[in-house]
Amino acid sequence: MKTTHQVIIIGAGFGGLGMAIRLKEQGQDDLLIIEKAEDVGGCWRDNTYPGAACDVPSHLYSYSFERHYPWSRRFAPQKEIFAYQQYCAKKYDIYRHIRFKTEVAEARYQDDSRTWQVTLTNGETLSCKALITATGQLNQPAYPPLSGIDDFQGTHFHSARWNHEVDLTGKTVAVVGTGASAIQFVPEVAKVAGKLMLFQRSAAHVIAKPDRAYSGLEHQVLKRLPITQTLDRARIYAANESRALGFTSLQQAMKLYEWLFKRHLNKQISDPALREKLTPDYPMGCKRILMSNDYYPALARPNVEVINHGISSVDQNGLTDSTGTHHQADVIIYGTGFQATDFLTPMTIIGRQGQDLNDAWKDGAEAYLGMTVHGFPNLFMLYGPNTNLGHNSIIYMLESQIHYIRQCLAAMEEQTFQALEVQANIQSQFNDDVQRKIRGTVWDKGCHSWYKTESGKNTNNWPGFTFDYRRLTRQVNWSDYELVR
Repeated sequence: MKTTHQVIIIGAGFGGLGMAIRLKEQGQDDLLIIEKAEDVGGCWRDNTYPGAACDVPSHLYSYSFERHYPWSRRFAPQKEIFAYQQYCAKKYDIYRHIRFKTEVAEARYQDDSRTWQVTLTNGETLSCKALITATGQLNQPAYPPLSGIDDFQGTHFHSARWNHEVDLTGKTVAVVGTGASAIQFVPEVAKVAGKLMLFQRSAAHVIAKPDRAYSGLEHQVLKRLPITQTLDRARIYAANESRALGFTSLQQAMKLYEWLFKRHLNKQISDPALREKLTPDYPMGCKRILMSNDYYPALARPNVEVINHGISSVDQNGLTDSTGTHHQADVIIYGTGFQATDFLTPMTIIGRQGQDLNDAWKDGAEAYLGMTVHGFPNLFMLYGPNTNLGHNSIIYMLESQIHYIRQCLAAMEEQTFQALEVQANIQSQFNDDVQRKIRGTVWDKGCHSWYKTESGKNTNNWPGFTFDYRRLTRQVNWSDYELVR
């Protein structure tokens, strides 16, 4: 088996697949994708919990080069998005480039040969000229740091590692967390559980989801006139993009969404006490705004209890909340999100002159344009620091990054240079500007979210329009880099 490649990509989700497809179009066939799981898909392969679906309309949550796909609904369910990724991998002949059930332990830059040495968890080593990480921000489940969490004698699992063998019918189920995953699976679990206890540390802003199935006539029109899907994609993009103003420079615009939230809550929850529990105490948009039509009705069911206290500990039989009250449970489901600020974990990345990326990022992850880091030549990141969105499709951001990285790799292929490394002052200036802009956004208005590190630095979100990011990544400014010819 070949051990030396021009390009190695880590991860076969939307980022890794898109990168490989575009590189093959460019004539680059000497590439390898390393994937720890058994198939492509990333978070859309892993998150198989009941009710899993996207909150970006399907016509926009797709590649620009593969936009004409027969989506069944306005917001695609998980199985359909996963099938779309498999379809793209097959159509563009990507499967033969992937090594499945393979995990990276360490990647180390070789100063003498200007290559990356990639060590797998089985001890095998590979090498490449360019290393691209496409591991995403939502791949390592986060469990709350609770004492006794492993003492529980019943079944317990994270929503991103759903245990489908467990029958929840009639069981007393404790759900910890009220994020984007929980609002989708809680309604499904509530239908079958004998009792569902929802532990929320802080309430979420939930608005109605304008979802529906596409009719047979619509499918015919979309198939015969593909331009209609393209136009709908553009319409969705423009509508979503306008929401960036509410997060950043025109936060008064959030008042419309606050009104939509309150109307949705008041319409679906009649009990004043429950309504008060479900009203957040932070500005709208500070945490991710969620969409659901069945979350609030599920919480109003007689078999569901919303517990507005944190959890202090777990024991063999259940959980004890912060008031000292013990709650017995048969099953505990953790809907507690991901280690989103721990980029590239658990891999070790060692750059030029033995520099550890964890040390470089000890004050919080940062990268130039979210893609390149000083001290780590020929290392590129997809969906890296400060490229997450709160208002639009992440695939648009990924395609901007893919286009930029393609330019870098094409120049290397043409032997214009052997290595490129972003200059330290360029990276610092860019990240100082990003953090300055974030300080004026709604994300910095006093809530604790997965966008931030423990110290409070927002390492995840892009503080502006996606078309601004695309403008910045359209053409590589070679003077930003130290080029080794």
